[in-house]
Amino acid sequence: MSALEVNGQRIIIEGKWLKVARVQDEDWQAGQVVRDPEKFVAAIRMANVRADLFTFCQKLPEVQPQYNYSLKWDAWAVIRTSSLSEWWERLPQVTRKNVRRASRRGVLVRLVACDDTMIRGITDIYNEIPIRDGRPFPHYGKDFATIKREVSTMSDRSQFLGAFHGEELIGFIKLIHMGKLSSILHIVSKRAHYDKRPSNALLNKAVEVCHQRGAEYLIYGQYNYGNRSNSPLTEFKRRNGFDRIPVPRYLIPLTIWGRISVGLKLHRGIAGILPGRCVDSVLSLRAKYYENRLKRFLSLRDSPCDRLRENDRDAGVA
Repeated sequence: MSALEVNGQRIIIEGKWLKVARVQDEDWQAGQVVRDPEKFVAAIRMANVRADLFTFCQKLPEVQPQYNYSLKWDAWAVIRTSSLSEWWERLPQVTRKNVRRASRRGVLVRLVACDDTMIRGITDIYNEIPIRDGRPFPHYGKDFATIKREVSTMSDRSQFLGAFHGEELIGFIKLIHMGKLSSILHIVSKRAHYDKRPSNALLNKAVEVCHQRGAEYLIYGQYNYGNRSNSPLTEFKRRNGFDRIPVPRYLIPLTIWGRISVGLKLHRGIAGILPGRCVDSVLSLRAKYYENRLKRFLSLRDSPCDRLRENDRDAGVA
């Protein structure tokens, strides 16, 4: 991965067959990151790096295209946090029940410091199971030091919400605040406590925190990814009151290959080119495969021999 500085912004170039230049951490910065696209394009052309395409996205609330470049629409998952009551009343009944259920079953959500105690709790959550959402979980198997380094980024404008059952951390959200925008960088809960609905309680508290800070929007990534029309994550966002808001993403070719790729929409990748029905079918098969692997993992972990070994370790038996 190559990089260069333009107007105080770090530009990274990623990709193999198509080299795409973009502002690093663009989604986590306040305001419109690229106000003068021509300066960025000129600097990239002059730099000793290869890039076929420069891309950048407008930020909410500016949703009308402001530049005369090729574009595609990024569909963000967004909650308008200006009115808590309006958001709550729009929620499906089952979601409101899940928030209340979390409270009845002893889940308490509160703001927490990103200290070693919190990071040990996050490490425990990450290493609970190796597969989540129908695919390998990228944070599984990481040690305390690695997780501490990764979760401590953007500490000057981030907040952590922890969901606790007694003294045990059973879920957390990392929020990044960007003026009138706030965004969820990560939300994950323990599978073992799914019946307590900690994720619903966390999102409910996150909306409240953003409202109190004066944020107007809470963003949770894209509403859907590629041409996939149906996924558990998209359904989770819908049920928790996220709306689909399209925002223009600009595509500026820097080479002939970049121009061809934009013309043929190759920049979307395989998941963005194949029909949605095909993508759904392939990912559904993948999810079933990994779900079977997860079941085998859980059966082996919870076997009597495995529990005996854990008891021996706890008792100090060699």
